[in-house]
Amino acid sequence: MNQPLIELSNIWMKFQNRDVLTGINLQVHSGEIVTLIGPNGAGKTTLVRIALGLQEPSSGQRLIRKGLRIGYMPQKLHVNDTMPLTVNRFLRLTGCRLTAVNDALSRTGVAHVLQSPLQSLSGGELQRVLLARALLHKPHLLVLDEPVQGVDVTGQKELYQLITDIRNESKNQESCAVLMVSHDLHLVMASTDKVVCINQHVCCSGHPHQVKKHPAYLRLFGGESDELAIYTHHHDHHHGVDGHVLESQNAPSKGSQ
Repeated sequence: MNQPLIELSNIWMKFQNRDVLTGINLQVHSGEIVTLIGPNGAGKTTLVRIALGLQEPSSGQRLIRKGLRIGYMPQKLHVNDTMPLTVNRFLRLTGCRLTAVNDALSRTGVAHVLQSPLQSLSGGELQRVLLARALLHKPHLLVLDEPVQGVDVTGQKELYQLITDIRNESKNQESCAVLMVSHDLHLVMASTDKVVCINQHVCCSGHPHQVKKHPAYLRLFGGESDELAIYTHHHDHHHGVDGHVLESQNAPSKGSQ
């Protein structure tokens, strides 16, 4: 297999003499979508911060491929309601030109919000703007911490599909990889190649169909996973980024059944 974009080896993290992460090993390769799942307090965000180089582990090693560009989408963005900050201004703070900003917003399906105040965006629109920001510098690796935070179920499915499309649309021979954090395996089933379930340590890992049957996963999330494991949304219409149904040319007329 090719050299990983990022490799974490035997990562331990202690806070006030309490083990938060114990012996974590993780690799992400080019073109791969890896999803971290686990309960609240499992150490997912801490592991992401270590992967980004924002936090030093108590012990262990972080190795990245030379020249690696990382795009990061945080779990939340808090903007003061009185701050006059438009989407355009927010994205231009990265140092990118307007053409790059327009391209990124178009890629994530929210070009229409360019001049909108950040505070006026719906949950789905804001998450797509944050994803656009992560894409601005053409990353080799996207790190997404709970990318569907504050989005309804329909919007979550659309965002996961968008993330998969971004991975597949890479114009380079080497496609973009994704390291993603999620609480729920059933909604990311169709959008991930590998799942790593952690609860301070790696409980289990592998293809999502394997992980959902693993005893460690079932102990953490309960036996209902078989019912929820695959989320499929068949329809003959499309949803806007705010969740509303859009008209489809293939939809039946009002008088037909």
